[in-house]
Amino acid sequence: MQIFCTETYQTQLRSLLEEFPKEQLDAAKSFKLYLDTVIINVPTKVQKFKKSTLFDDENIKDLEHKGLRIPFYYEKETETYLILGIVKM
Repeated sequence: MQIFCTETYQTQLRSLLEEFPKEQLDAAKSFKLYLDTVIINVPTKVQKFKKSTLFDDENIKDLEHKGLRIPFYYEKETETYLILGIVKM
């Protein structure tokens, strides 16, 4: 099993983290750590996620969590996950 993140995801995540006030650096770090934990656990729950509404592909699913949508591509044969982005719902 492998999990990769696209540059788009990295850019969108940076933008979300920049929304935290500078004095709430610990809150931003906690949010990032929590989000990483959610993403790392995707393989154990992949069947739970629905087909993405943003893409017309059965292998792209949406992880929805705390007002965020994280579309990811799942390659079943190689057990590879590609995190495509992160957007507010």
